[in-house]
Amino acid sequence: MTIQQYFATCPKGLEGPLMAELRSFGFEELRETVAGVYFTTDQKGAYRACLWSRIANKVFLPLGRFEVNSAEDLYDAALKIDWSEHMNPTGTLLVDFTGSSNVIRNTQFGAVKIKDAVVDGFRESAGARPSVAKQDPDLRINARLNRGHVTLSIDLCGDSLHRRGYRTKQGAAPLKENLAAALLMRAGWMEIAKHGGALIDPMCGSGTILIEAAMMALDYAPGLDRPTFGFERWLNHDEEAWSELRHEAQSRYREGLKRKIPEIRGYDADRKVLFAAESNISMAGLDNYVRVVCKPLEELVKPTHTTLDFGLILTNPPYGERLGEQEALKGLYRQLGDKCREHFEGWKLGVFTGNPDLGKSMGLRAKKRYKLFNGALPSELLMVDIEPSQYVNAPPAELNKPKPLSAGAEMLANRLRKNLKQLSKWVKKNEICCYRLYDADMPEYSAAIDIYSDKVHDGSGHEFYVHVQEYAAPKSVDEEKAIARFEEIQAAVPAALGVDHEHVSFKQRRRNRGKEQYQRQTEERHPLVSVKEGPATFLVNLWEYLDTGLFLDHRPVRQRIAQMARGKRFLNLFCYTATASVHAALGGAKESVSVDMSKTYLRWAEKNFEANNLSTSKHQLVQGDCLQWLQDCREGFDLIMLDPPSFSNSKRMEGVLDIQRDHLDMVTRCMDILLPGGCLVFSNNLRSFKLDEEIEARYAVENITQQTLDPDFKRNVKIHQCWLIRAR
Repeated sequence: MTIQQYFATCPKGLEGPLMAELRSFGFEELRETVAGVYFTTDQKGAYRACLWSRIANKVFLPLGRFEVNSAEDLYDAALKIDWSEHMNPTGTLLVDFTGSSNVIRNTQFGAVKIKDAVVDGFRESAGARPSVAKQDPDLRINARLNRGHVTLSIDLCGDSLHRRGYRTKQGAAPLKENLAAALLMRAGWMEIAKHGGALIDPMCGSGTILIEAAMMALDYAPGLDRPTFGFERWLNHDEEAWSELRHEAQSRYREGLKRKIPEIRGYDADRKVLFAAESNISMAGLDNYVRVVCKPLEELVKPTHTTLDFGLILTNPPYGERLGEQEALKGLYRQLGDKCREHFEGWKLGVFTGNPDLGKSMGLRAKKRYKLFNGALPSELLMVDIEPSQYVNAPPAELNKPKPLSAGAEMLANRLRKNLKQLSKWVKKNEICCYRLYDADMPEYSAAIDIYSDKVHDGSGHEFYVHVQEYAAPKSVDEEKAIARFEEIQAAVPAALGVDHEHVSFKQRRRNRGKEQYQRQTEERHPLVSVKEGPATFLVNLWEYLDTGLFLDHRPVRQRIAQMARGKRFLNLFCYTATASVHAALGGAKESVSVDMSKTYLRWAEKNFEANNLSTSKHQLVQGDCLQWLQDCREGFDLIMLDPPSFSNSKRMEGVLDIQRDHLDMVTRCMDILLPGGCLVFSNNLRSFKLDEEIEARYAVENITQQTLDPDFKRNVKIHQCWLIRAR
């Protein structure tokens, strides 16, 4: 076979492990560059890289490198390559384009120019042309533009190699498979496993580290169960070489199954995320080799069912993005260090974190530090030998016990307990699962504190979540004092309510305009939490966005809509996550239309319908500018919910929405499409709002604001206003 140069890509920071891996395959002339490694081998060797690399994302066969000073240069570069050597004239292709320059600023434009050149070349030489296929093309072309030169390559992989296929479910902020494999390599897992050492991940999440460790120990090729590779429909594909490699990999796996596999265990305090881990382990076919157990870090001990003299603890604990979170997580890292000193002396510890400073809280000196990236986040793998010589200023474990609350935090905690007691009778009687517990009752602790659960929370100890939104402190308040008050809120909430810190979300809420309410508040991923409201199940996100997906103050409004909706056509404008539409559907609405500008919220709304086993065939979700949609609407509705934001200047809207200025036109247009006997429910949360007198003159208007304020919002009577509007 011909020896030639190939290029393997990888996430930034994994170039070193990838180079070591490719060297272990016997490849030559290796050269490391940013996010990849060049290597020289034959075609069978390139197949081996695709099948066996645990680190690479892609393997490319470069066809040429060309100078590009114009769009025509890019076209000419692609035209110079004889693509008939690689695909049939009537086949399918896809062009992936990365990079930019002064003349090629748009990757889509670059991809189209190359596609045009390939198609034109075939049309001229063969009188036929290939077509574009976004899924499973016969040939995938990669174009990389860098420093005025474009490199054109054949993508031998197709889908990214890191997608092994076993991860169908995941928890918050999961590690990618190739990053997990790189951590194991850096931590020396294969040498530890070779000598019978165990692996424990005490905060395993969805189990990626455990699964990758088992695959390595079993000598299981990561691409063995992959349904297809890009090279399999390439004209130069060598089926004989590929079949030989697959048989070799299968033989190695069978031999691996005969060996004694070391103990591989994972623990996590979150039962829900362990369900994801168990599903992934089963999908990988590793149920007999990987075990996960629900266990909090405070209960971490060495397994006693067998003798485990040494091994590796490797974990990716939370790192916190905000000051209060980081302070709270110091105790978690401290506890990890304590447990390692107490039970795992002689073992190795690897901690992968986006906040290496938290590692200092462990009281253990890192022997090695590997700089890596978790996505775009600079991170470090801290490697520790757990032995007395590496213990640093290790205070006794007693210091991890909760500190006494300050006078202010204790005062706030007492208020929370008092509110909980006052609301408990109402909560039980009405089976309220999600409600506001505290709303700036004490001016110095200006926050909204909400309970979220799928059961009635009355302090009985079942699992629930707390959402804390601290209002921004006035500029007159000293910054250090504001931070101290925030820390007191953080201390008081878990102490008063008996809730795990990981089940509490802390945010700072500010006045937002336009699309700002739709923007993510954190890059860290969190699972949706299932909660109940009457007969409805809703999915809320307590961490990633400013709002959670469920406006609690509108609970009575949604209940009223459910009662009014039976047999009706319901329209929900500015629907958000369509919770009112779900209630309407459960209440017997024959049809509904829910309109919102945000695709994010409409995808969320679809999940809410799915969670209630409701089909969207009769309950439409429409993405669009509500004002324009309303003007274009030619349908009639029996029941309409109009709950616009106070103000919006989103770029997706034709103009600027001002609810005080624009509500007359909106209400009038809603009444135009309201069927005889129908009702408009109009609501907004602008504190200074005044209903236009012309509306009251034209229509029958009933102010139901007081009727839509449940006991948990009686302290804040200006939270919203609400009217029922009918034709006279």
